[in-house]
Amino acid sequence: MGSCSCDLLYLTLLIYLVAASLWVVVDFTASWCGPCRFIAPILADIAKKMPHVIFLKVDVDELKSVFEEWNVEAMPTFVFIKEGKEVDRVVGDRKQELQQTIVKHAAPALSKG
Repeated sequence: MGSCSCDLLYLTLLIYLVAASLWVVVDFTASWCGPCRFIAPILADIAKKMPHVIFLKVDVDELKSVFEEWNVEAMPTFVFIKEGKEVDRVVGDRKQELQQTIVKHAAPALSKG
């Protein structure tokens, strides 16, 4: 899973460029967040199985402007983006809901190409 230490403009540009053709899951996290540490290996395992989905990790302490731009209020928050637009969101370390949401969006993308 990729991580980025960049400003809001760069990350926004990256998301819009990549999201034009691929699904993007942005994981808003923090090093001090216990639930984030719990879900991280689960998300990493999912990411390995879904190479057609771009997984980005954003540390909210390093990129405060990014998490404010995306209206993140709790960690972890997973934002699902397609064609530059948010299409879904999972808040918290809800393993089953996260897996179901990823499959719901990524499976149709996989069958298309």
